Amino acid sequence: MRTPSIYSQDDPLTEALRPSENETEEQRRARLQDEAQAKRVSEKIDEELRLERERLRRSRGDVKLLLLGQAESGKSTLQKQFQLMYKPHSLEQERASWRAVIYFNVVRSIKHILSTLESWDDYIDESESGPSRYVAAGSSSPGPSSPMISPILSPRTPNGTASRTASPFNSYGNSSSSKSSVASLRRRLSPLVSADSQLADKLSGGVAVSGSGKGNVFVRSGWQARTLEHALGRRRARPSGDFGKPEEPVQDPLIEEIARMLEASKEDIRELWAHPTVKGLIAKRRMKLDEWAEFFLRHIPRIASADYIPTTDDILHARIQTMGVSEHVFDVNIHGKSVSWHLFDVGGARGQRHSWVPYFDDANAIIFVAPISAFDQYLEEDPRTNRIDDSLQLFTQICSNPLLKNVHLVLFLNKTDLLRAKLDSGLKVRKYITSFGDRVNDYETVVQYFRAHFLQVHRRNNENRRVLYTHFTSVVDTKATQRIIGNVRDSIFRGYLQSAALV
Repeated sequence: MRTPSIYSQDDPLTEALRPSENETEEQRRARLQDEAQAKRVSEKIDEELRLERERLRRSRGDVKLLLLGQAESGKSTLQKQFQLMYKPHSLEQERASWRAVIYFNVVRSIKHILSTLESWDDYIDESESGPSRYVAAGSSSPGPSSPMISPILSPRTPNGTASRTASPFNSYGNSSSSKSSVASLRRRLSPLVSADSQLADKLSGGVAVSGSGKGNVFVRSGWQARTLEHALGRRRARPSGDFGKPEEPVQDPLIEEIARMLEASKEDIRELWAHPTVKGLIAKRRMKLDEWAEFFLRHIPRIASADYIPTTDDILHARIQTMGVSEHVFDVNIHGKSVSWHLFDVGGARGQRHSWVPYFDDANAIIFVAPISAFDQYLEEDPRTNRIDDSLQLFTQICSNPLLKNVHLVLFLNKTDLLRAKLDSGLKVRKYITSFGDRVNDYETVVQYFRAHFLQVHRRNNENRRVLYTHFTSVVDTKATQRIIGNVRDSIFRGYLQSAALV
């Protein structure tokens, strides 16, 4: 007896699919439609599988680069520098969307200054005594009068309190007049300050992140594109016959209203920023403003102008915290060969670090960003932990992770410009890190001291004799950073070719 096959007419499947002899014309049309739909679905699946195979084939030559480090370390600014260097047109397309972020940075800074002034009853007296009440923006700190010491850099706990920081001001004017002027500024600036929550909701979409600090605003990947619709304006439909005319943008009402308030309030903001009480609180370290806040407040006449468009420098200084992991793809030309680089910028707050692990499996390289200017700062999530100590602990976890033992590793000791400014102002490292001891409190000694501790962590967790490439950086400095990126690009590509056994 002949065995049925797929080619035989007595094949069971063919028999099952054969239409009934009593099939009506309506049933026939329905069957043919179903068969055509099934064929389209099958062909679509086949095409998707083909494209996926093609994507996997091409991606074998791609480089996967992770930017790791704690929050506020400069990872997102470094990502912008990569974007500026390898995909400048995309930054240009996003330029308008950064206007909302910069306005938010300005409004949040003004709110913080007024809140701190209120906690000091709008006045500070040179004769004031007692422990410092240090009110920080963006990072909690017990203040210079009661420093908390990094357990990695120094296991010892200091006894006693640190000396008070001397103020360059002999007096801050008459108490009643100072209070009166601050109260007047607070009243005039209150409409602008009240827009803080609206801007925060606009940027974050109302999303709150637990365990990632107090009062911060986090954005998801792709927020620029979502904001761009409002920043550039939705396009009005043109009446028939008007197709030769340019389309008119519909401006975002919230952003335009804040722009008008900023323009009307710019003299009040300048007066607040120059107020003796504000300068006194900053000089005596009763109030700390982040570097981006000081940058924008110094440039408020330009930012508050009616025709303001963010400059590249403004975008590099703008601060908005990343939630989760965002991917950026660049085509990098190396010695005549174009290679796709997938750069992953991650959220660095403690509550978000668990999201890094899935990206470790096939990573080719890591740039770890550590802000060495933060020796006098503490984590907002944990005010007991010095930020330098947290960076060292995090770097230890990266160096010792078995999934990353063969990954090309680059260390950016970042924010050297801020470190130099702090040291020049007389801030003593040993007040916060007792193991620094009696070393000279100058820039070269301090940066080499911190570098030695990171190198020590790497040596203790380097079974494969992996090379650590270290750079002192200020990633807001475009010229210097892009030169370093070029060096990093070449070293990563050499390591990548060696790991692929191509050289």
